[in-house]
Amino acid sequence: MTYRVVHWGTGNVGVHALAGIIGDPRLELVGVKVSNPDKEGRDAGELAGLDLRTGIAATTDSAALLALEPDCVVYTAMADNRLVEALTDLRTILEAGVNVAASAPVFLQYPWQVLPADLLSPIEEAAAAGGASLFVNGIDPGFANDLLPLALAGTCQRVDRIRCMEILDYATYDNAAVMFDIMGFGKPLDETPMLLQPGVLSLAWGSVVRQLAAGLGVELDAVTETHERIPAPEDFEIAAGPIAAGTTAGVRFEVRGMVGDRVVTVLEHITRLRADMAPEWPQPAQEGGSYRVEITGEPHYALDLSLSSDNGDHNHAGLVATAMRVVNAVPALIAAEPGIRTTLDLPLVTGPGRG
Repeated sequence: MTYRVVHWGTGNVGVHALAGIIGDPRLELVGVKVSNPDKEGRDAGELAGLDLRTGIAATTDSAALLALEPDCVVYTAMADNRLVEALTDLRTILEAGVNVAASAPVFLQYPWQVLPADLLSPIEEAAAAGGASLFVNGIDPGFANDLLPLALAGTCQRVDRIRCMEILDYATYDNAAVMFDIMGFGKPLDETPMLLQPGVLSLAWGSVVRQLAAGLGVELDAVTETHERIPAPEDFEIAAGPIAAGTTAGVRFEVRGMVGDRVVTVLEHITRLRADMAPEWPQPAQEGGSYRVEITGEPHYALDLSLSSDNGDHNHAGLVATAMRVVNAVPALIAAEPGIRTTLDLPLVTGPGRG
């Protein structure tokens, strides 16, 4: 069976998702939504960086795309700095009776007890009204800290703690809004960026620790957060722009799921802009970065996930992985019951093989 899909957003993740849709025989691309007027009218193949023409022209007209009555929207629009707009988009799509496989907003990976009711209820009500389902995922938050750790936990007699780690060099991540405005790289250490404002880490990654706890059948009493930063030793350049000496060049944070005084689930990020910085912090399994799952229990586990690509570095590979996690979930999502669906709800999602 072929499913009719509209693609929404052609940025760093979206370009790979669009290419994935075009190349997937299970999916038929019927429309492309862009926000930049300069992209309007351009062919989807061109926007995806492919050497082909699809005959599908991009548009800024959301209503026209929903009028096509697609089976699913693959939503990869930027959400970190436009949460209200993104939530409005999702409500509109779901109310129209269209399923949504999305890479953001990340707190919708598992929003219960994470997202305030005044933001969550309208999404749930829209899904119910439209009889549609929503799945938000990627790599982190996503399969590196829901699918992989819970698969390992399924082989344990006892799980005392799950720790999921992202240990990455972000120097090649070319998104100035994320790097500077949201994460605060290149900013003074006495200036608190959006990401490190009180409660933001728990909002963004609380979905991870709460979903892990739900997968283990554990009810958390609280979610806590902590962070630290380190300065640049001298001026240097990254893909997103200049980093001045003394400004933020490394961030380490944890979001912890607590049962009483005991840490049960942990999401930890170690983010550097140079490999030689903070040598005392955990090191990746490969040059550039990796993801890690540690389970304390019986037995113990330590799993390192190293990404690479024929077309770029670890950051490029992570963008492709995020995009394809949601694209490949489209058939399973369409078959799912209406509502917000999570990795705990969907069957195993795999990619199309090459015959």
